[in-house]
Amino acid sequence: MTCCANTSARSRSLTSVELSPETRREIDTLARRFGQPLVIDSPIPDSFDDPIRKPDRYGEVCMVVRRPSGAVLLSIKTFYPRGAYRLPTGGIAPGEPIFAALRRETHEETGLQTDVRRFLAQIAYHGEGATIGTPLFHTFAFLLDETSGTLGALDASEQIEDWREAAVGDLPRVADFLDGLQTQGTQDIGGDWRAWGKFRAVVHRAVHQALASA
Repeated sequence: MTCCANTSARSRSLTSVELSPETRREIDTLARRFGQPLVIDSPIPDSFDDPIRKPDRYGEVCMVVRRPSGAVLLSIKTFYPRGAYRLPTGGIAPGEPIFAALRRETHEETGLQTDVRRFLAQIAYHGEGATIGTPLFHTFAFLLDETSGTLGALDASEQIEDWREAAVGDLPRVADFLDGLQTQGTQDIGGDWRAWGKFRAVVHRAVHQALASA
């Protein structure tokens, strides 16, 4: 789950977050089961804390929940810049399997029952100017089909304000909006919304690429 950042997180330096051997084996298993993901290394500005400096996670799952209409779900939180809808994500705790985090976070954040369909993308982020091969955070994106349930976060601490449906073809525009957020410091993410938006734009472009090439 992603919540407001504690500004004390600044004390955590952006050191390398290498994947454990167990996690690498799980990624191989998930790729065999749900398809080979796009593998992306992306430089990002790192002048924000949440989620990349949060000590309770080394990465996150991105939940691409496809509704019966074929549209995917976007959410916005109460403290986000206006219009900053995005694909929902949730943290993976150290030692927690990726798949367990995916199932847990999808249920907690959406309240929906889903079936996992595809492993879409594996993204490693690097601070701008850092050497490729020293990731500071990871995102694993999956396509899930809604099967039942009523949409709504089960945990009020998620601070989800609203949901919106978007066609897969609209994801590049969602990415462009996030990429264009203006510089504005905030304690909610422990840094700059502009940098956060550029980070968040990456997975939307990756998901669109993966789904468009299917």
